[in-house]
Amino acid sequence: MSKQGFTTRQVHADRLLNTPEHGGVHTSTSNSVLFEFSDAQGIIDAFQGKRAAHVYSRSSSPSVAALQNMLNDLEGGLGALCFSTGMSAISSTLFSLLKAGDHLIVSQYLFGNTRSFFDTLADYGVQITFADVTDIQNVKEAYLPNTKGVYTETVANPVTQVADLRAIGQYCEERNILFMVDNTMTPPPLFYAKELKASLIFCSLTKYISGHGNVLGGAVIDTGLFNWKGFGNIKSAYQVADEAQWGLTQIKKKGLRDLGATLAPQSATAIALGMETLSLRLARACENSQKLAMFLDNHPKVKHVFYPGLASHPQHFMAREQLKRGYGAILSFTLVDDIDPVQFLNALELVICATHLGDNRTLALPVAPTIYFENTAEEREAMGVSDTMIRISVGIEDTDDLINDFTNAFDRKYAAE
Repeated sequence: MSKQGFTTRQVHADRLLNTPEHGGVHTSTSNSVLFEFSDAQGIIDAFQGKRAAHVYSRSSSPSVAALQNMLNDLEGGLGALCFSTGMSAISSTLFSLLKAGDHLIVSQYLFGNTRSFFDTLADYGVQITFADVTDIQNVKEAYLPNTKGVYTETVANPVTQVADLRAIGQYCEERNILFMVDNTMTPPPLFYAKELKASLIFCSLTKYISGHGNVLGGAVIDTGLFNWKGFGNIKSAYQVADEAQWGLTQIKKKGLRDLGATLAPQSATAIALGMETLSLRLARACENSQKLAMFLDNHPKVKHVFYPGLASHPQHFMAREQLKRGYGAILSFTLVDDIDPVQFLNALELVICATHLGDNRTLALPVAPTIYFENTAEEREAMGVSDTMIRISVGIEDTDDLINDFTNAFDRKYAAE
């Protein structure tokens, strides 16, 4: 059989990758915390890593393992691990792999909570350099002898800066350092981070993967491209026979088992079901985003629109080369000075004022006083976040209904004439 299309593979992934019981097309939800071994030697071998088996559901369960198989297939990786949230995937992984004295180069445009975590990581003795990742020269200038890797998002939230992923991936390969990519905003089929030499791919499963705003989850995928033997931080206990598995083994033991941010089996089942329609939802959301961005860009009451699909975007041509299947479904904009963002948001009737991304429904919120409230004015300026910025996570509604909602909000009496 010839290679099947993305949507076909996603719809059938669970039954083909995991062979559910009793002929089902979905893996059953396994609620057991413990797993029996009829031969005591079996549990010994499982604890010592000589045998793959579920022992205790904090570390693994059939439901989560099934989802991990699907995510790994999605990204073309070596293996995947799931966590209770996207932030726990990031924090558990980096706490597992780094130690005091290490150095990381990190995008200065990171999502607020992720940036906050890197500030916490610095408190534990990891040196952090925030850099403008839209230009590879900035990354090269930030490199130090103790640099362990580069961490960036594909498209930044909320100002949509696009990282120079191809150049960064090449540079990390040359230096033999980790290239860590948060692919939450542009999951396959929009973008395949492995194609640009990502070592580890992070994703908040809460967003586009599940898509329905009803479940939390996160994941890290090892692409198999990184040489863990030269990393230096892998403990001897986790240097298993297969050197390619060293990273995942340590993340699972030190991050998932010890820190305990386990994805619940019920959540894994919900995420796997949502993932079946990923490509359909993404295609519609990206189409809506492009049209809404163009509408806003041409509206006299909008000062500036931030969306990689617009020719005016600073990294538009880079985005066009890297994101060949779509520019994503988040955008931000600023209003002319005499329109209050709060009043404007209150005037929207279809669009929901809420903090979330990747939902089927279109969402909006004022950026600076909410998700970036803890950051200083100087930090917000470096990230490109203005005090009047509004972020939109575009959903799958009928395009005309979305544009009509914005049109009506602009026409309210408070708006400038």
